[in-house]
Amino acid sequence: MQVYLDNAATTRCSDRAKELLLRYMTEEYGNPSSLHRMGKEAEDAVREAAKKIAKTIKAEEKEILFTSGGTESNNLALFGGAFANMRAGKHIITTSIEHASVSAPVEFLAKQGFLVTYLSVDTCGRISIEELKKALRPDTILVSIMMVNNEIGTLQPVEEAAAVIKANNPDTLFHVDAIQAYGKYRIYPRRMGIDLMSVSGHKVHAPKGTGFLYIRDKAKIKPVLYGGGQQRGMRSGTENVPGIVALGEAAAESYEDFESKAAHMRAQRERLIEGITAVPGASVNGARQDGAAPHIVSVSIEGVRAEVMLHALEEKGVFVSAGSACSSNKPAVSRTLKSIGLRPELLDATVRFSLCAHTTCEEIDYAVEVLRETAPRLQKYTSK
Repeated sequence: MQVYLDNAATTRCSDRAKELLLRYMTEEYGNPSSLHRMGKEAEDAVREAAKKIAKTIKAEEKEILFTSGGTESNNLALFGGAFANMRAGKHIITTSIEHASVSAPVEFLAKQGFLVTYLSVDTCGRISIEELKKALRPDTILVSIMMVNNEIGTLQPVEEAAAVIKANNPDTLFHVDAIQAYGKYRIYPRRMGIDLMSVSGHKVHAPKGTGFLYIRDKAKIKPVLYGGGQQRGMRSGTENVPGIVALGEAAAESYEDFESKAAHMRAQRERLIEGITAVPGASVNGARQDGAAPHIVSVSIEGVRAEVMLHALEEKGVFVSAGSACSSNKPAVSRTLKSIGLRPELLDATVRFSLCAHTTCEEIDYAVEVLRETAPRLQKYTSK
């Protein structure tokens, strides 16, 4: 049996998205910038995809900017927002548990003279609104807080954070990395006070290399790519029409029968946690129910290195990640796990299980059975 429980790393492309992807690669393959009929059809297809996505977040079509994925969306939000507003100040606030596609650009901005404040998190991985209030300054131009942590699944209080940020200064840009949240929660950026929001397609059953950045109308942000002026001059370069059309379809599909899908994932998550906690030496990181994403379970297994556990599970057909698969395939100490105060001996003993709406009870039960058999054997071996 093969059980794929690494959906936070990437998801299987949906059949509907795949069909559109192939169609716009092989049949309706015009360039949206061309003036002939095929170009116009491609342009219309891109606009229709933007409408589909905008509908899922109650935004306007013009507020959707297509990108190559989460990393580009985050980079554009941070660089574009910082450089467009630097005359008003150079102070940026973020958290200690951001994905590398946020933390690395912020570190670069710090080298360019921007001042950065990092918010701490509690043992569940959640920020303090009071700490955020104290960190805000008159010269704070940008705040970046991820909605759902990619490693432990903790949900941040982004709506409360937005209220505090805007009360301090309505012009401060609030960026939310929603890469692990989109498709798992109903997110309405304008209502929630979010100015910029990053989404990656391959986390919601769209092809890899697709994504979008929501940019609130009138939000001040500079382009990073210059050239032919596509996408209203905000991102030059020929649009990836097949990927964009497939992304639009996958986004719409993610929010069809949404409540049922979310409930299914939560039930499967609880089933998984119940099974895992019966394994000797196993513990779950992050929030258990309230404030926890429905699809991510971070598990530390005492006495077994994550990479060893990952390959042992793989031999039995169960596919998981060692912490997070997003940064690289090289093992590194997780900043998130360190930030939540995980014991040093567990930092390299943590694996991530991540589900999707199609994960079955049989798959969960098989994964738990394999873990129950594998963990004691590895613990016994490593203790010698």
